[in-house]
Amino acid sequence: MSIYTLTVQERATRDDSQTMNLKQLSEKLGLSPTTVSRALNGYPEVSETTRQRIQAAAKQYNYYPSTRAKSLATGRSMAIGHVIPTDANSEMVNPIFGDFLAGAGETYAASGYDIMLSAVRAENELQAYRDFAAKRSVDGVIVHGPRADDPRIALLKELNLPFVVHGRAPVADDSYSWLDINNRRAFQRAAQLLIDLGHSRIALINGQESMDFAQRRRTGYTAAMEAAGLTPRADHMVADEMTEGVGFNAANRMLDGPNPPTAFLVSSIITAIGVRRAIGARGLVLGRDVSVVIHDDEISYLRNGDREPLFTATRSSVRAAGRRAGEILLQRIAQPSTPPIQELWDVELTLGQSTGPAPN
Repeated sequence: MSIYTLTVQERATRDDSQTMNLKQLSEKLGLSPTTVSRALNGYPEVSETTRQRIQAAAKQYNYYPSTRAKSLATGRSMAIGHVIPTDANSEMVNPIFGDFLAGAGETYAASGYDIMLSAVRAENELQAYRDFAAKRSVDGVIVHGPRADDPRIALLKELNLPFVVHGRAPVADDSYSWLDINNRRAFQRAAQLLIDLGHSRIALINGQESMDFAQRRRTGYTAAMEAAGLTPRADHMVADEMTEGVGFNAANRMLDGPNPPTAFLVSSIITAIGVRRAIGARGLVLGRDVSVVIHDDEISYLRNGDREPLFTATRSSVRAAGRRAGEILLQRIAQPSTPPIQELWDVELTLGQSTGPAPN
């Protein structure tokens, strides 16, 4: 098991004369040191307006709480854990996770927390959580890629280690905190858009369906198809890693088959790049001969066009989800007896150049 501790505070280059302590910052703001400390540590009883004011002042005056001092004062490690399976077929080993981590890191930094990444093989993942709890090396964890009958949720409850799930397990459970997008509705709306454009042969290139998000996306797709009197075809559905190569190979096979699809619903912009390559290799025009709707187009380093989106997309910011999941986790750490927080975000459906009426 490999463990990496990342300090996520963005410290300006400064000498000792520029350093401000808690008392001095409190005096600048006209607030008590307790209020300032609680705001910077994510306690919920501080109003959001006051919290933002304090965070802005802390940044302006280069104030950063001492992680060591806070650890000694609170008995906390001042670190948040993320366990990353390193297997080649893990959906966590992809660029989308980096955006989530960047957003979460912004939240951690504002409260003086560091990130601890534990890189393990899939069979050692549960032990990584046990090690976190036994060594008290983190104050809480974020669980990624929830699956059906996910053993991690029950284990973390048993370990009494605060956690938030990015996504949710496929069964109703109000006993833990999670943040998810409405994957079912997103893909139902996307499929319905294609149906409204006259498409009846619509292919689904999905993520790995051992994961909850992919199961919900398939459910949304099939619900829209069946409501329109269309039968989803097994040879027009793929569930695999969300890579460019998977998109290219799947689209190649489908476009070369009998009655090829006139539209694709794709779970990631990365996969869709491969689909677009397969369409272009046949001399077909994206949006005219074959339509494509994607998800996950808000990736910092991989934009969906400049002025006008290339792909029609169901849009949700992974970075924003990281920020909010971090906020929920810090609240759970500060007040573990409060009820779990569960948030389901809807997504935007943004029109781009990749969709048009079904060809004759």
